[in-house]
Amino acid sequence: METSVEEKAETAIPVTTLSPPEGNTTFIDGTTWCVALPGVSQIDLQNALDWACGLGMADCGAIQEGGPCYEPDTLVSHASYAFNSYYQQNGNSDIACNFGGTATLTKYNPSRGKCLYAAPGSVGSAAPPLSKYKSSFLWWKIVGVLLLLYKGS
Repeated sequence: METSVEEKAETAIPVTTLSPPEGNTTFIDGTTWCVALPGVSQIDLQNALDWACGLGMADCGAIQEGGPCYEPDTLVSHASYAFNSYYQQNGNSDIACNFGGTATLTKYNPSRGKCLYAAPGSVGSAAPPLSKYKSSFLWWKIVGVLLLLYKGS
């Protein structure tokens, strides 16, 4: 007599996973910076650095020769500065710190000596401040009211 043991198939229970919201991924306890991952392909890292300082329009002046972040003159160091510049200029969005898998977020400030990495709020918008237009807008309102009063009389 043969005995067979049937194993009961486990039922699949759906598991809900919560992912962080798109956009700002600043850690709850502080600020984040975007830095290059050490150990990634040098070719990939160079391509990402070229993109960040070119089409990405990151502020890469500080990593030029003679700049405060030129030393140490390493690809990882220069890419880290450029990646963070791009990341901060683009609202600390998680998609702004990828660079083809060559970058990661850190909660440790990578600034050193005179080389200061941008942090949230330290990078200005490309748009001019609204206060620049406030006074001229007020003048246009006054002119408009005067024209309406003139036409009405």
